[in-house]
Amino acid sequence: MAGTGSGRTRVHVVSDVHGNAQDLARAGEGADALVCLGDLVLFLDYFDHSRGIFPTLFGTENADLIVRLRTERRFEEARALDRRLWSGMGEDRARAVEQAVRRQYEELFAAFPTPTYATYGNVDMPGLWHEYAREGTTVLDGERAEIGGLVFGFVGGGLRTPMRTPYEIGDEEYAAKIEAVGEVDVLCTHIPPEVPELVYDTVARRFERGSTALLDAIRRTRPRYSLFGHVHQPLAARMRVGATECVNVGHFARTGRPWVLQW
Repeated sequence: MAGTGSGRTRVHVVSDVHGNAQDLARAGEGADALVCLGDLVLFLDYFDHSRGIFPTLFGTENADLIVRLRTERRFEEARALDRRLWSGMGEDRARAVEQAVRRQYEELFAAFPTPTYATYGNVDMPGLWHEYAREGTTVLDGERAEIGGLVFGFVGGGLRTPMRTPYEIGDEEYAAKIEAVGEVDVLCTHIPPEVPELVYDTVARRFERGSTALLDAIRRTRPRYSLFGHVHQPLAARMRVGATECVNVGHFARTGRPWVLQW
């Protein structure tokens, strides 16, 4: 990865990659480091329902239907459909999902430049990451790293929701990871702080889950930046909370462009 060569440090930040390995391979160009805030896996593309693990297994028609049910907040019906489809696979369900995820991880981790600092998203499978993270890729969760003289803190995963995605954890466990990170210059998470403008998705027409523990930490420790993703089409992509600039770095699967932080 080539840096700026100007004496300044430039970091590119991506989130919600969702299978976009082609653009991920170029995401570090011109940067000193790449930061990835998770959601590498593509289970279902809400823009193109033919893409992802779900339509591969069950067809685009079922993908169309489950997206419509979820968008209309008919979660019980969506879960019933999900159960019916998966029940037909019997004991092969977990194996089929893991095999599909492994194929995606193999391609995506190979696309990471050096150095990359990454944490998990709510649709990721953390137990597999150590098998695919190569030299030059540092995986952090509830941990810190120094990049260009600034301290970055990383907290992965999401909080529990009716969607029941693979890496959702309890509020107390999430808050403990925030506490473990402590005071940092740049606080990197997958989900946003619990601020209405930051958690509302204007296309899905629903509030995603943000973290009150993250919001409390921002107010208490006053990092320069709070960086996150998760909400693909936020009502507000950027706003200040006290002294902290809170930034949704963008839906990388759609834009193919990293967010740039330079100092």
